[in-house]
Amino acid sequence: MQSLTFITLGRNSESVREIQDALASNSRGRFLTNCDDSVQLQADISRLRPSAAIILLETSNHEKEFALIKQLASACPETAIITAARDASPSSILGSMRSGAREFLELPINPEEFETVLDRVQEFSAQNTSKKSGRVVAVFSAKGGAGVSFFAANLAAAMGVNTLLGDLNLQAGDAASFLGLEARYSLTDLVQNRERLDDALMTSLVTPHSANLAVLAAPLEAHEAEEIKPQDVSEILHLLRQKYECIVLDLPHTFDPVTVAALDLSDDILVVLTLDIPGIRGAKRALKVFDRLDYHRDKVHVVVNRWSKNIDVQLQKVEAHLGEQLIGFVPNDYRKVMDSINLGLPLVQTDPSSKLTVEIKRIAAFVSDHGKTPSAPPKKKLGTIFSRQTAPLDLGLLGESS
Repeated sequence: MQSLTFITLGRNSESVREIQDALASNSRGRFLTNCDDSVQLQADISRLRPSAAIILLETSNHEKEFALIKQLASACPETAIITAARDASPSSILGSMRSGAREFLELPINPEEFETVLDRVQEFSAQNTSKKSGRVVAVFSAKGGAGVSFFAANLAAAMGVNTLLGDLNLQAGDAASFLGLEARYSLTDLVQNRERLDDALMTSLVTPHSANLAVLAAPLEAHEAEEIKPQDVSEILHLLRQKYECIVLDLPHTFDPVTVAALDLSDDILVVLTLDIPGIRGAKRALKVFDRLDYHRDKVHVVVNRWSKNIDVQLQKVEAHLGEQLIGFVPNDYRKVMDSINLGLPLVQTDPSSKLTVEIKRIAAFVSDHGKTPSAPPKKKLGTIFSRQTAPLDLGLLGESS
């Protein structure tokens, strides 16, 4: 279930912060931005298409706010209008409802009443949303060197729908090169122009690869990364998912605020690991962080990269240690991967019959089906100890599986 999105109109920073904090503590709601005046509010509703707009009644005379509510209810029927005030007088509540507000939120916020407001907004949104938002798929590894960028680029190329590959390695991202592209614009340009982003401007600031694939490059200069804030990423992704059917995010290996903002908005998180002690430990740490962030495990999926039948490890024990099923096994083929990277040509397009391509396309189909009905990897991969002459991986070094 996608988060409900909210914008506010208010000059009282304390009240706006209270609403923002309430949304931040609830997994169903997400705060996008606050507006200082009605002109900005109308522009942001048109641009961001939020689930709801909360208008703070901050003066004794609410006639201007009531007139604005009537206008918005007519012009923006897919956005629920909510009024909020510390003065919950019968006249302010009745006036709001008569003007077209869907709910009235009394401040300070009562958690139970706030849940009721979210329920009503969710019902309203389900009935009135005419365009389905695109799916966001985050590709993440807690350890470097797991092949995340190669996998993310090829996954994006395999999706088969209008897809954007977003590079959120802000300091040193190079996802465009995996598709043989030289980006002229980057995430920095979208952030700097976010207040006037429309479909045409977004199209001009991403780098096209093919009819169904484009890249949003990481900042072209390292220092530009410092200017990008978590709220910027949330707002940009919210806009992009209205344009693209799928957004594949190539994420860094850290849980910095920007990465967490992207993970928060993701419908699926693919945790990429290699079957070695550091890789398995890193995946376990990531899953623990996801639990602390209160992510539902249904959106988290574990993929083994560089898999080989020569790896001497009992996969059922790895699954027990992680508490997750391994949903994909991307074969190890160093030569083909390096040729693909050096040529800037996605392997899923240049070698459609390779085992890597077949497996990445299977994972893409799994994600496209919202992670509900995966076609299982060959059974011989699960619950089998593969022998080789070298020393086996000692799972006892991982510690307890709990």
